[in-house]
Amino acid sequence: MNKAQFVDLVQKSGGYKTKVEAETAIKAFTEAVTEALVAKEDVSLVGFGSFASALQKGKSGKVPGTDKTYTTADKMVPKFKAGKGLKDRIAAGK
Repeated sequence: MNKAQFVDLVQKSGGYKTKVEAETAIKAFTEAVTEALVAKEDVSLVGFGSFASALQKGKSGKVPGTDKTYTTADKMVPKFKAGKGLKDRIAAGK
C-alpha cells in the first residue's frame, strides 16, 4: 500500500470529508510520535502497540575478500512492538 492508498483508507475509516484532512491527521500523528521518540519518550497505544527509541550497539566486522575491517558507531533507532489487539486482528484475518 502506498501513501495515496493509505490516505484514502484513513479518509474512509476516519470519516474525514477530504483527503487533505486525512493526510493532515496522518502527518500530525507521525510528527507527534517522532517528537516523542526524539525526546526518548515511549508512546503506547493500548490495543495497537508501542513505539520506543532504543540504543543499537555498534558493530565491527571484516570486509569480505580483503583484510580491511570496519566499525560502526552506537546509534538510537526506533522500535515498534505490536500490541495484543493488533496481533489478534491480524491472526484472525488469515
